[in-house]
Amino acid sequence: MGNRGMDELIPLVNRLQDALSGVGGRSCSLHLPQIAVVGGQSAGKSSVLENFVGRDFLPRGSGIVTRRPLILQLLSANTEYGEFSHRKGKTFTDFDEIRGEIEAETLRLTGSNKGISPVPISLRIYSPHVLNLTLVDLPGITKVPIGDQPADIEYQIRDMIMQFICKDNCLILAVTPANSDLANSDALKLAKDVDPQGQRTIGVITKLDLMDEGTDARNILENRLLPLRRGYIGVVNRSQKDIDGKKDIRAALHAEESFFLSHPAYKHMAESTGTPYLQRILNQQLTNHIRDTLPAFRGHLQSQLLDMNKEAEEYARYRPDDPARRTKTLLQLVQRLAVDFEKLIEGSGNKVDTVNLSGGARINRIFHERFPYELVKLESDEGNLRQEINYAIRNIHGVRTGLFTPDLAFEAIVKKQISRLKGPCVQFVDMVSQELITTVYQCINQLSSFPKLQEETERIVSTEIQAQESRCRDQVVLLIDMQLAYVNTKHEDFIGFTNQKKTVSSLPSACRAGHTQGLADHQHIGIMKGGSLSWFQDDEEKEKKYMLPLDNLKLRDVEKGFMSSKCVVAIFNTELRNVYKDYKCLELACGSPEELDSWKASLLQAGVYPRKVTVDEQGNGAPEYFTDPQLERQVETIRSLVDSYMSIIYKTFKDLMPKTVMHLMINSVKEFISSELLAQLYALGERSALMDESPEQQRHREEVLRKHAALKEALAMIAKFSTSTCTTPLPPPVDSSWIRPSRLARKALTDRSVPFCPPTSLNLLFSPPAPSPRRP
Repeated sequence: MGNRGMDELIPLVNRLQDALSGVGGRSCSLHLPQIAVVGGQSAGKSSVLENFVGRDFLPRGSGIVTRRPLILQLLSANTEYGEFSHRKGKTFTDFDEIRGEIEAETLRLTGSNKGISPVPISLRIYSPHVLNLTLVDLPGITKVPIGDQPADIEYQIRDMIMQFICKDNCLILAVTPANSDLANSDALKLAKDVDPQGQRTIGVITKLDLMDEGTDARNILENRLLPLRRGYIGVVNRSQKDIDGKKDIRAALHAEESFFLSHPAYKHMAESTGTPYLQRILNQQLTNHIRDTLPAFRGHLQSQLLDMNKEAEEYARYRPDDPARRTKTLLQLVQRLAVDFEKLIEGSGNKVDTVNLSGGARINRIFHERFPYELVKLESDEGNLRQEINYAIRNIHGVRTGLFTPDLAFEAIVKKQISRLKGPCVQFVDMVSQELITTVYQCINQLSSFPKLQEETERIVSTEIQAQESRCRDQVVLLIDMQLAYVNTKHEDFIGFTNQKKTVSSLPSACRAGHTQGLADHQHIGIMKGGSLSWFQDDEEKEKKYMLPLDNLKLRDVEKGFMSSKCVVAIFNTELRNVYKDYKCLELACGSPEELDSWKASLLQAGVYPRKVTVDEQGNGAPEYFTDPQLERQVETIRSLVDSYMSIIYKTFKDLMPKTVMHLMINSVKEFISSELLAQLYALGERSALMDESPEQQRHREEVLRKHAALKEALAMIAKFSTSTCTTPLPPPVDSSWIRPSRLARKALTDRSVPFCPPTSLNLLFSPPAPSPRRP
């Protein structure tokens, strides 16, 4: 009976099953060494299991009868009775009552609509007529839904089967009726998908007595046709007439034995067929399998135990009703909140998010990307700015004609531009405030185990952030008001009407119209003084080469030539006189657009203005041309000065805004959380209520402790068991390429939405089909 020295292996696995059941250890249970019974509907799976027990105890009927996995543990004993894991302490001696309990427990989860559930039912049967054996009876493979079953019932069943047979610790008992085509067996195809080498698959051929007269399955049972590594075992079950007539199973087993002994095709192999032989082989192979897989299973349990040790130790020390423990936990949680918040802001966290920006990184982006971008959008377009300056100058002069550029126009335009800063600056404060709140919520979510504490902490910190936001907003408005109070035209970076010195790369060499008297080969310094443009050959400005009067000169843009990297502007005389020697215009080339704009601004201040400057009279209507050169010069002068001054303002606010927000908001909130939050929580006077656990946390804590204890118990069982026993080696490999991949496997390879456990060797799934075998 069973394998030598290993009779206790199967009871050991059963005890492990009990230890790991009911504590959220289903992931562990699925790794236990066991035998999964797989087959189509009406393949005879239930009859095989009942023959093992010698009793009728499984539900029967049409359609899908097994709708939840049934973990059946058979244990040899002197008395006969059954026990369910969900009805601990109750003993079932009436096997009709066992059937009723299976049906009731199935309906409890699946309802009456023929639905299925992957949650297993665990049944243990003690009997003097059984060998130690653990099997999992799975729902029969179906093709067409019946009644109000879901349309994808086939894939639900296959997915459930895969959850079990994908595990390396699970042997597969593939049941196929003899009166069907073995090459099309769904059970063998599923087994092949997950066990392409055939190391875990055992074939069972049922209904041998129902084959057509003159046919037999001898070649299959002798493993010569469609061979499997572990071979096939033939059995004869009771017919439906026998079942309806309550034929005794012991009598059926005698009839099975007589069938094999008397049948001309099977009598020579009668000793290796039948239910008793199948039971002995399964007992031997399961014990061998347990012996081989126990070290890996022990490693799996140890890995899970190590992962849970730290959490379980914390929960073991925790006493929900101990005031000192509650106070200590509160202090630890607030300190952890402060540390986590600072790490998220400062970027020194242990866990680095590689998918999204968070915390301080998002605030940094607001500092140096979002806010500068808002300032760029704020800058007026050229036409609108000139129009505003034009109107300001004309309104200041009134009916008079001004001879000088009015300072009031410059100041009015600058103040209007500064006032526009208020919107982006307030929006900047709001964006940082929102990021702070998001970061705080991310940290506070770790307090979800204590709902009252989480709620009060969220309220207190949010109130503090809003207070600091208001304070920061007032400070920002004050900064803008300070800039409006005094326009500092003495700023060192502000351009004035003093001499403007510009370095130009080869100024005379830009004269495209003709020769430049050999000056093109030298570096020159161009200087505008008193209405003239002079250039020198040396940096010391000692050797003057040429001086160009600027009277009656105007600017016009020159289109950049093909493949040219130079930016060009042309100077020409409004009275059509020569500008330089005998040339009508002088084209000046610069290395970059910024350098060209700088030269344009300097020339405009010196009185060299563009030939045509357009102003949009209505903001979007037809352009208006300046007719007053003096007004045009004043507009361009003020525009250049406004650009210069606003550049200083923008630079100042780009620097001051992050500093202001960092000081008044971010650092203040960090300081508040680390030093004042705990005091405000204590001030509530509800410390006891703050540390009340949520029901979910209580269940989680209890489950972790139970599972931790179960893992330790399971490992202790394995440690006491000696594995220095012998095992029977596997039979040699056989050619099993005749098994074509199942439809589910083919679909899974093309449709990733179908749950599928991939085989270890995909090339075996696409073996060319062998010639159709002889139909039994």
